[in-house]
Amino acid sequence: MTYGVHKRAGASQTAEHPPAWAEDDLSGWQLLMTDVGCFTGLTALEVHGVPLPPLPEECPVFVALAKDDPRPMRSGVHTSRHIRPVEHVIVRGLRVATVPEALTAAARWLGVVDTVALIDAAIFLELVSLEQLEVIAKTRRPGGRRLRAALPLVDGRAQSLWESLLRLLHVVCDIDVEPQWELVDADGVLVAQADLWVVGTTALHEFDGDEHEKAPRRVGDRRRDRRVDREGFVRRGYTGGDVIHRAVTILEDADRSLGRDHDPTRVRGWHRLLRDSLFTPAGRLAFLKRIPVAPPRRRTA
Repeated sequence: MTYGVHKRAGASQTAEHPPAWAEDDLSGWQLLMTDVGCFTGLTALEVHGVPLPPLPEECPVFVALAKDDPRPMRSGVHTSRHIRPVEHVIVRGLRVATVPEALTAAARWLGVVDTVALIDAAIFLELVSLEQLEVIAKTRRPGGRRLRAALPLVDGRAQSLWESLLRLLHVVCDIDVEPQWELVDADGVLVAQADLWVVGTTALHEFDGDEHEKAPRRVGDRRRDRRVDREGFVRRGYTGGDVIHRAVTILEDADRSLGRDHDPTRVRGWHRLLRDSLFTPAGRLAFLKRIPVAPPRRRTA
């Protein structure tokens, strides 16, 4: 794995969607830490079960060490020094920073879009509370400034990262939406729970992932669409390509439902945020440039 750290031959990742860091590999990296060191940032969040944005292959392992700990000068690892030991827990044998600590560490290197999406996911999974993050955001720690910028945009009701992005797109374009809104009929019976309701309209905006293309789900979706239509509402489904590359069409749909003039320039704020997001190639490149990664170094005689 790195100089002086090896794993058993034949060890492989068999998961359908392999994580960014295999836990067998993290067990090897853990050998480089002192007893107060721990994984932090995006690495810790993945161990905790928080879904991550698409990461570049060159993304390092994030490790937190005490101020006087020897820093491992290895390629593939980024270390941060701390005056006080980072609060951590043991998860499946791995020492990982607590979720509030890990989110703060990750925010140091991420854009606003990614930070909001991660916080939304952690709150939805009940791994952290908004109050905990507000306390830590008041400190002058690295990552605190980005955390403060992201918290006003956090909602915590999105059931996926892409739902967070779809909601944030609406918010940035000055479109008032209500996440996880319940549509009920005249008898009070639930018809559908929508990802987003465009407030004051009959429009429901939702993110359609790949699972919506599978036959059983597709049949159920069409039945649901008909029930929504009977109540006088229109459901609009959007893909990741719409959110990233065709955001102006989502804005146009919302403007039409709101009965206001379509102003495509409102989408520029969203495009500015996306340029710094891991969901775009430019954002992933900028992310790598921000992270100082130690070059490989071996002992010499």
